[in-house]
Amino acid sequence: MSKIVMLDAGHGGHDSGAVGNGLREKDLTLRMALRVRDILQQSYEGVIVRMTRTTDKYLSLAERTRMANNAKANYFFSFHINAGGGTGYEDFIWNKLATNSATDKSRQKVHNAVKPVLSKYGIRNRGMKKANFHVLRETLMQAVLVETLFIDNANDAKLLKNNNFIEDICQAYAKGIADVLGAKKKAAKPAPTPKPTPTPNTSGKLYRVQVGAYRVRSNADNMLKQVKAKGFDGFVKYVNGLYKIQVGVYSVKANADAMKAKVEKAGFKAFITTE
Repeated sequence: MSKIVMLDAGHGGHDSGAVGNGLREKDLTLRMALRVRDILQQSYEGVIVRMTRTTDKYLSLAERTRMANNAKANYFFSFHINAGGGTGYEDFIWNKLATNSATDKSRQKVHNAVKPVLSKYGIRNRGMKKANFHVLRETLMQAVLVETLFIDNANDAKLLKNNNFIEDICQAYAKGIADVLGAKKKAAKPAPTPKPTPTPNTSGKLYRVQVGAYRVRSNADNMLKQVKAKGFDGFVKYVNGLYKIQVGVYSVKANADAMKAKVEKAGFKAFITTE
């Protein structure tokens, strides 16, 4: 059964969110939300993605939670960027929920998916926290809010400008969400079998596809009419006292084989000669 996740890109429109080091929170949250959407849709089975916004527009907190509740989402995931002089990553659930509650256990899956990225980039893990944020309190489903680094910290800002980091953290978020929803990765599509490359003909030999040989020219002409009526561009060649109807001459044997099969499919008896 498919599960619904509501991705919430924080801020937007006239509400830029936190700013610093040439960055705006509203732009980063939207970029990450869109990328996580794409990863979930492309790589995981049974995940329906809904979004509070896909463009730079303002939504109130009440509108965001109402959208999630109306969609009957199974999980709510809110993207934010921190500010205030710190550094690192942290995530939140509603502060009225008990540790090891269902929501907290789901949040632990997200947090565990993110930890390898924190280690890879040497990012401080500020831990799993609780807060009385509107979007965590008013959503009817399990909900988490992530704070991805500090926009006003120069080192954090460098990472937020790093495309590789953004991709890694988005892959981690998608994995965490999939783990929460119990979604499995889609099976990789097998690579298409490459077509064999015909062996070049270095002998000068020609392969002729033939559909008949007659001692009487009129019989050969009648067969040629039948061949042409089926759409083949045939001709009559006189060899050693016989009128032979041929429908192709090829320097590559594989091409002659392909034409022979096509002719036989049309109802003619065919063979290949090198005369």
